[in-house]
Amino acid sequence: MGIEIIEKYWSRFPDTYDKNQEYVVGKELLDAIIKELNDLPELGETIEFGCGTGYFTETIIQKYKNMVATDLSDDLLEIAKKRLNKYSEITIQKENCMDTSFTSEKFDSVFMANLIHVIENPFKALQECYRILKDGGILIIVTFTSYGMKFMEKMKLGIRFLKVWGKPPQHTKIFSPEELASILEDVGFTVEKSKLIGNRTKALYVIGKKN
Repeated sequence: MGIEIIEKYWSRFPDTYDKNQEYVVGKELLDAIIKELNDLPELGETIEFGCGTGYFTETIIQKYKNMVATDLSDDLLEIAKKRLNKYSEITIQKENCMDTSFTSEKFDSVFMANLIHVIENPFKALQECYRILKDGGILIIVTFTSYGMKFMEKMKLGIRFLKVWGKPPQHTKIFSPEELASILEDVGFTVEKSKLIGNRTKALYVIGKKN
């Protein structure tokens, strides 16, 4: 699936994107993710990949000094601009997380929410994260997964997804905590945290540090 196709897939419902996401995974899981993010240390100069409408960008604003919030979708970025225009510390721009325009060792932190499981080449994206991070910088990943869910809950999740999004992108992956941690380690990160979040629906929460 090409970049343009991926962009169009997630750009179809910009006005209902947040509502669709909450319907599919549930507000309980989103609240649990935010609770984890609230425990993050100060993040310094931060870049976010897959910011979408700016939902998580706004929830962690007290954690970073400055944020470059990026996405592939022009339509979602327009929603993010409206949501975040009151924050002078946030810059919003279009970027491909597998091939960015940034110089090496530019950022203290990289934040990636609800993205790595739908990227065509997760390894390449994580290599790019490693490249643009300063030594000692951290990568924070939150990604939805059906790993660890009960069979019936998986079925219900799938039905909800099909109802609002249609057929998922062909590169969608189901990561276990061990699988995602292993990829980070192969890239060169030290995994400092790796856990499942949620009850009926799940998300992976992983923090890696650039050695």
